[in-house]
Amino acid sequence: MATQSTGAGRFAGFDLSRVPSPCFVIDEVKLRENLSLIADISQASNARILMALKAFSMWSLAPVISDYLHGCCASGLWEAKLARAHFAGLLGSYAPAYKPSEAEEIAALSDHMIFNTPRQLARFGDMARGQGASIGLRVNPEHSEGDIAKYDPCAEGSRLGSPVSQLDVAALAGVAGVHMHSLCEQHFAPLERTVAAIEPLLDSVKGQLQWLNLGGGHLLSHPDYDRSGLVALLCSLAEKYDVQLYLEPGAAVVFDAGILVGEVLDVMDNDGVLAITDISASCHMPDVLEAPYRPALLGEPKNAGMAVRLGGPTCLAGDVIGTYHFDALPQAGQRLAFLDQAHYSMVKTTTFNGVGLPALAIWNSDSDALRLVRQFDYEDFEGRLS
Repeated sequence: MATQSTGAGRFAGFDLSRVPSPCFVIDEVKLRENLSLIADISQASNARILMALKAFSMWSLAPVISDYLHGCCASGLWEAKLARAHFAGLLGSYAPAYKPSEAEEIAALSDHMIFNTPRQLARFGDMARGQGASIGLRVNPEHSEGDIAKYDPCAEGSRLGSPVSQLDVAALAGVAGVHMHSLCEQHFAPLERTVAAIEPLLDSVKGQLQWLNLGGGHLLSHPDYDRSGLVALLCSLAEKYDVQLYLEPGAAVVFDAGILVGEVLDVMDNDGVLAITDISASCHMPDVLEAPYRPALLGEPKNAGMAVRLGGPTCLAGDVIGTYHFDALPQAGQRLAFLDQAHYSMVKTTTFNGVGLPALAIWNSDSDALRLVRQFDYEDFEGRLS
């Protein structure tokens, strides 16, 4: 899986020594640039766009995000509570299955409550309506556009959404909206093809639905994304089916807006040069191991210099980030940073092996103002277990 990052951007001039190590740094200027592009799509299409908290939930930036988007989407009770506590606007909730002990509270918090199967809908639908939530059903288009099966909601045997071939008018009786989500950091053409796969179902319930949610995975802020094509599609769907359109981007909101700063701890030689860093793929960038993928390194010379294998400080033998090029042999204490690390990194960090969580900082690349929002300590590790 290739990184989508377009490069260092303004981070090329950021002094890595200004923050603790490790540390996530978010450029609020780039964040606003992304949000502005997304808001333009909303204005041109009349679609409502919600922030996917599962991708990025740094609530210190909630006021900024709330200035541009219509609200949030949550994957469970805690995200729903976070949305209501810090973000403004609408809240849509979806889970593959709701816990009975949490479903009523989620419904009370949510404007939309989306169910994974007709069984979940039958179990909790009346309760959710009673709490004032608009009811939706997630559909699996059974049209795969993903390159990595574990990140593909339409992969064979997927548990995410009811297969479109199993649904009919009766299954959607009483449902206000249909939800689909089958993309992962992808551009417009895969969405266009996926929408075509569910149009027969939409045709069968034409006039019955109030809204259509096309989920997330749309890399709307990438310079190569066909935003005019997307606006045309959204307008066409809204007119054809007389529905309100929703999108739920996550990565697009913070695309190329964050880096993860770290430090070289030691350098050794074993079948090549190895550098151990205080950044752990396992603890801080788990998608590096799960996808797998190779995140871009700030300032890496292109196919030149010394090849160095970078790895983390844990006891996991596979805690390896990848092989990168350096102009000279890295030294202990040397700072480095990986690009495009705001989405699906911050939300997935762990303290495996007692490795500390990265600090959180917000930088304004226009004014050069920097504020350290949060540092974590031993008590954060100790408090997770008892």
